[in-house]
Amino acid sequence: MSEIEIRDDRAAGRLEAMGGGEVVGRVEYFLLDAPERALVPVHTVVEPAHEGQGIAGSLARELYAVAGREGVVVAPLCPYVVKWAERHPDQAPAAGPELLRAAKEWLVAHPERF
Repeated sequence: MSEIEIRDDRAAGRLEAMGGGEVVGRVEYFLLDAPERALVPVHTVVEPAHEGQGIAGSLARELYAVAGREGVVVAPLCPYVVKWAERHPDQAPAAGPELLRAAKEWLVAHPERF
């Protein structure tokens, strides 16, 4: 596998893993403004030919790094990111229950997004 580059397509709400000139994985997310600013990952997808190469973990790690650089919280709704965060508490500060509830309510109110 060639080197993976991760880019943030903020307009589309995707963190994309690029390998060999193509998107090999992505985390789809949205920005939440209240009760505080947060990145909310909803889906993590790795193309079948690229599974088992650590791409999903790299995407989760970069999502938390982006949030850290921007001074915002990650409120994971994506089951993969939730599990990754539980395994890496040093890199993935937990979001509070109120923030997670607000993220779920936003997602329910905007089903067309995902």
